[in-house]
Amino acid sequence: MSLRRIWAVALQEVFITARSVEVIVDLPWFSVMTIVVFGFITRFLSTVIDSSVARYLFLGTLLWEVIRIAQYSMSLGALWNIWSRNFCNMFITPLSMVEYVVAQMVSATAKAVLVFLIVAGVAALAFGFNMFAIGLGNLALLFLNLLVFAWSIGLLVLGIILRLGTRIQALAWGLVFLFQPLSAAYYPLAILPPTLQAVARAFPTTYVFEAARDSLAHPAIRWDYMGLAGLENVLYFAVCTAFYAFMYRRARQTGQFARNEE
Repeated sequence: MSLRRIWAVALQEVFITARSVEVIVDLPWFSVMTIVVFGFITRFLSTVIDSSVARYLFLGTLLWEVIRIAQYSMSLGALWNIWSRNFCNMFITPLSMVEYVVAQMVSATAKAVLVFLIVAGVAALAFGFNMFAIGLGNLALLFLNLLVFAWSIGLLVLGIILRLGTRIQALAWGLVFLFQPLSAAYYPLAILPPTLQAVARAFPTTYVFEAARDSLAHPAIRWDYMGLAGLENVLYFAVCTAFYAFMYRRARQTGQFARNEE
């Protein structure tokens, strides 16, 4: 792999992000507005119910933005080039698909970190909710597990788009929300029916949100939850990488790779 080529693709993402109103609205603006709205909802709920329960909602909102932003960035990165009929041109150069995907992962990580710092700052300054109180090490593990899951979903969506074309491009910003109700992002896992609890345990995000809620009362790393989330993330990432590689090969064999820009 060439770091220069990876950097070139990442730099393209910087230019697209800085000059696209759509990206600015979908990432920092939407995230900040979401945090503001849920911040006021949390403040209201704290006056009528147990404040710790209300904080669960705000915590889930903040952490979910990590998944949304990283997955959105990975999926939309390819779509911007397809829409502008530039995607095939990029691979006339020595750029490999592996380098392209790595660059998208780097870009997604940078955007997720930046926007998370912004919304965490808004939550702390405007609503007195300090995410960093659970400990930097704890927060880093939570963030990393959510990020790897977002990479996996991003690869899944990219593979589907390359193989089936832009007619299913809505998956780029919609598919990830299918995992939200089963990740127990805003409520404890015990709230779900037993059957859905079993399904929820199949997702690493469930253990991340459970560990995060536990950290509000006891700021310590839940190694059991982090270990389970890490193991599932390795499995998901491996499966989604293999799926993406297969769909990429099929797209080239069938000619869909080039037809995506028609």
